[in-house]
Amino acid sequence: MRAAHVIFGTYGFWLPNDPRGSWSKFVAAWDLFRAAGRATTVHTRHSRAATSHDHEARRAAKSELKYPPVTLTGLQARAIGEAFHDFAERSRLTVLACAILPQHIHLVIADYRYDAGQVVTLLKGAASKRLVGQSLHPMLMFPRREGRPPTCWARGEWKVYLDTPACVTRAVCYVENNPAKEGLKPQHWRVITPFHDWIQNRR
Repeated sequence: MRAAHVIFGTYGFWLPNDPRGSWSKFVAAWDLFRAAGRATTVHTRHSRAATSHDHEARRAAKSELKYPPVTLTGLQARAIGEAFHDFAERSRLTVLACAILPQHIHLVIADYRYDAGQVVTLLKGAASKRLVGQSLHPMLMFPRREGRPPTCWARGEWKVYLDTPACVTRAVCYVENNPAKEGLKPQHWRVITPFHDWIQNRR
């Protein structure tokens, strides 16, 4: 079985030196390093979102970012969902669950031909291209010399590989329930292949 739960954030969502810990090994921006110190690397796989921490310190660090943190609108989320669907069709990627939240995205992916991290990189690229094409990119007001906007995504991703149907089921349920945790309605994306159909097709 080849499946994974991946999470990736928008720019500014989770800093490499976040006081709750991060999966980054270094802080690339000097102003951010000066404001909040070294990368707070952790090696656990469970969520750190609810970890007790200094909220003021986290806000102070975010104020040192080069650009404002990105928060996706509903229109931007819809464009990203369409981009994911088109990418999955072209690459024969199976997406079993998808939650596009204002500052981060959850996916349960399967049957991918590349490493899960590379899949995330390709999905980010597809989404960025769609956002630019529809004039919805959140960084359009900060054009670079070559005319392209800065990335709207945080570096890297969090991923856990799922090696049994039970693990996949738990991850799918977790992702499906995630919008409600942020006060959002359930999401239904065209890219999703129902878990039951996927399992049946594997037999």
